[in-house]
Amino acid sequence: MTTTVKSIWEDTIKGKPEVGSSARRSRKTTAQDIVRFSEMTGDYNPLHYDAALAEASVFGRIIVQGGVTSGLLNAIVAEDLPGPGTVFLGVNWRFSRAVGIDETITAEVQVTSVRDDKPICELSTNIYDAEGNACLSGTATVYVTPLRSLMSKSNKQS
Repeated sequence: MTTTVKSIWEDTIKGKPEVGSSARRSRKTTAQDIVRFSEMTGDYNPLHYDAALAEASVFGRIIVQGGVTSGLLNAIVAEDLPGPGTVFLGVNWRFSRAVGIDETITAEVQVTSVRDDKPICELSTNIYDAEGNACLSGTATVYVTPLRSLMSKSNKQS
């Protein structure tokens, strides 16, 4: 008799990622990003709205909230790598450069470790401006919910 042990990763949408795999996403920030983020969170810091004050500050311009910048990493892990069902368990991020309005930023994640016993990965996380300067750098631990079996149950109930 042969016993086959099923990997928890088989039930994740994109399967088990490989160490070294990477994904990138870019977008241009807008003034509307600031408004929407403020509406969601209540963050109305004058550095995001008061042009005169922001220009006199160390930043020299209105800047978007850090959550707007780091939000691009949410999109990558949830959509690209590891993919659908992925949530953050923990992050260690350093914001090294503020991002202004109408700046193109690029987020990049790279898988640095993958557990065999649980759908958990460690990621290197970075966001760069158009010139390649680091705006955010750090690491994240993510959990990949095994959605495949849940989707089949949900479809049967529909």
